[in-house]
Amino acid sequence: MTTTRTALVIGAGIAGPVAAMALRKAGIQPTIYEARPGGAEGTGTFLTIASNGIDALRVIGADEPALGAGFPTPAITLRSTTGKNLGGTRTGLALPDGTTSHTLKRADLYRALYEEAVRRGIVIKHGKRLAGARQTGGEVHAVFEDGSDAVADVLIGADGIHSAARRLIDPHAPAPTYIGLVNLGGHARGVPVDAEPGSYTMIFGKQAFFGCVLAPSGEVWWFANVPRPGEPAHGEVEAVTPAQWQQTLARLYAADVGPAARLVQASEPADISKASPIHSIPHLPTWHNGRMIVIGDAAHAPTPTSGQGASLSIEDAVVLAKCLRDLPTPHQAFARFESLRRPRAERIIKQAARINSSKTAGPITRALRDAILPAVMKMAANSQQATAAYRYHIDWDIPVTTSS
Repeated sequence: MTTTRTALVIGAGIAGPVAAMALRKAGIQPTIYEARPGGAEGTGTFLTIASNGIDALRVIGADEPALGAGFPTPAITLRSTTGKNLGGTRTGLALPDGTTSHTLKRADLYRALYEEAVRRGIVIKHGKRLAGARQTGGEVHAVFEDGSDAVADVLIGADGIHSAARRLIDPHAPAPTYIGLVNLGGHARGVPVDAEPGSYTMIFGKQAFFGCVLAPSGEVWWFANVPRPGEPAHGEVEAVTPAQWQQTLARLYAADVGPAARLVQASEPADISKASPIHSIPHLPTWHNGRMIVIGDAAHAPTPTSGQGASLSIEDAVVLAKCLRDLPTPHQAFARFESLRRPRAERIIKQAARINSSKTAGPITRALRDAILPAVMKMAANSQQATAAYRYHIDWDIPVTTSS
């Protein structure tokens, strides 16, 4: 029987609301504390929830709000700078009812999960940036920058890759790793693309990687991964205006066969997101300390290449709630959670890292990649790694034990 009755959930992005809903289902009372003063409007570009992430949302009955904000995107076609077809792959394996991976705007996913949590009566407090925490006896006391505080049995850091909770759990935790790429994206209308609705096209451009997907509305959603050696200073790339990025990307994609340059130029500046350096957390030595733990990107952030960032966060939230429900103490629950989740998360992160290296390939490596990738894609399509990633299933009714 668990001794955990209340939880402070730090962050109202993806992992936070899902964790709160899962905890409520497990009989634990959560309260969410979010640093932003308001909603998530203008947050990021778009992302994919893989079929395993959708399956995890179904465990807590939260899949429909998320899916309603997006559209199915079951497949990806890869092309070279010359337009050569390098092969295709899936963004997930269909669930038994045929549901496959979905793409949606990040802000829309945040909003859908937020509103569903509120609908279920979960309290969300804004303007609460975590500043400190101390553990006394059987409680965690959190202090926020506005001077307020809160107390609960456990603290769950679901506050993303630049997590404040992570630094409180381990002051010596490694900083997120910059992977040499800057990411931005946008939306364009009135530009024809050679693709079926819901199908991604990824282009290994001569100077920068590009991806796009045709939405059912006819709008084309696109993203750019621009190589940038040396980590930019804080706020440096975010300060570059959309108009300046349009000029830069037009130059980078000028020699590539495909729609990249046209899509970038056709986008309204207001529809182009702020750029940001891409970071990853490939291995965080310490996930938990006493009654505090980090989940999702705060613990193990993959790059967008994985297609699993949101899904891993959703899985974490549900598995952690099960562990806290079934094991007597937070220490036992957190240790079991880590043993269940670390190998899977770090395996997916490593797979994505290998792909990222091909986005910054030089002329010789690029020619080799384009020559062998079609064969590699065929072998990988039904590999055990792909199946293991997408077939992951959480059975809510099977109790967690210390050795199960």
